[in-house]
Amino acid sequence: MALTQGKWLKLDQNGTNPGARSSHSITIIGDKVYAFGGEFAPRVPVDNKLYMFDLNDQTWSVVEATGDIPPPRVGVTMASTEGNQTIYVFGGRDATHKELNELYSFDTRTCTWSLISSGDNSGPPHRSYHSMTADDRRVYVFGGCGNSGRLNDLWAYDVVDKKWIKFPEPEHEKCKPRGGPGLVVAKGKIWVVYGFSGEEADDVHYFDLSQEKWVQVETTGKKPTARSVFSCTVIGDYIVIFGGEIDPSDLGHLGAGQFAGDVYALNTETLEWKKLEENGDEHPGPRGWCAFASVKEGGGKKKGLLVYGGNSPSNDRLNDMYLFTT
Repeated sequence: MALTQGKWLKLDQNGTNPGARSSHSITIIGDKVYAFGGEFAPRVPVDNKLYMFDLNDQTWSVVEATGDIPPPRVGVTMASTEGNQTIYVFGGRDATHKELNELYSFDTRTCTWSLISSGDNSGPPHRSYHSMTADDRRVYVFGGCGNSGRLNDLWAYDVVDKKWIKFPEPEHEKCKPRGGPGLVVAKGKIWVVYGFSGEEADDVHYFDLSQEKWVQVETTGKKPTARSVFSCTVIGDYIVIFGGEIDPSDLGHLGAGQFAGDVYALNTETLEWKKLEENGDEHPGPRGWCAFASVKEGGGKKKGLLVYGGNSPSNDRLNDMYLFTT
């Protein structure tokens, strides 16, 4: 079925919510949204609490966690494999602006944090503002800002074998190192969409997992403007993106650049972009540096893209939550 339009729904938020922030991350397990990390003032981590939002009663609570609790950080990612009850959190930047490379897991059944890997010789190098996605067995990490500049390496943590896998890197001149790209799994491929490589990029690449080969994609149609730090998910055969920074601030991470507020979909079969019609009276407005996740259908939920918080064109952090359904 062709994807041509969708509708924004603003969700009510009750209870103790994380408050306004950007550069944070969320993931969803069942009917629960988990949120971690982020900043209110630029480059200053807010806290290291793990928050949980119930999609059914739309109520936030703070998880009473034990174990190896990660220190506060910004530019962090989190993901969960399909059907798993464990969250994986990787990297970020601490209060001293140090890039991190620890991989933590959080067991949602026991509410226990565990440090899985850290250090120079364990897993991906230190980084922040990278991207993370997952399938039914692996969580994938790509790009970001490292100790010596931007990165374009692809790694996977196998949650069954409990080990890191490093994949071949793409050619630098084709897929430049970048921060804030879209990263999704679709049709046995890891897709890298846009990002910031010293300037906003508008290229699309994928890594074929079966052939272990990088391919640069030539897209057609109504192509989105170059951007980074946008929200990104897969709905059916489509990669759906929302918002993002289309013109960076002269202040870098301390300021707000120009943000987009539109929704586009890339057909992974035809490689054609479409700008989607957005129906309804509610709309998140332009923003970037959001936390986002994919909502699966079932349990009274509507399938779509969940967007939480982020940074506004006025450099104000946001704490609202929207669902884009198709």
